Amino acid sequence: MGTWVLEVAKMGLYMTFPVALFHIFNQPEYFEEWVTKKKRELYPPESKSHHEELQRAIRDHHQKRDAAMMRAMEEAERKK
Repeated sequence: MGTWVLEVAKMGLYMTFPVALFHIFNQPEYFEEWVTKKKRELYPPESKSHHEELQRAIRDHHQKRDAAMMRAMEEAERKK
């Protein structure tokens, strides 16, 4: 076991280390730069053609679904 001086030094280190890391890594400039870079990496800006292609695919899907529902409704009407 150490003396009280060693215990005070250890306690100082235990308290200073997390606070120092928090201060270093919680700088707004670093955080903002990292978040902006990661956001652009994960969600790249959409192009006009990509947006139009997506809308066309959604429209086609809805038309197919509507056509299937109409066939099912007509079939149910014929069975009555």
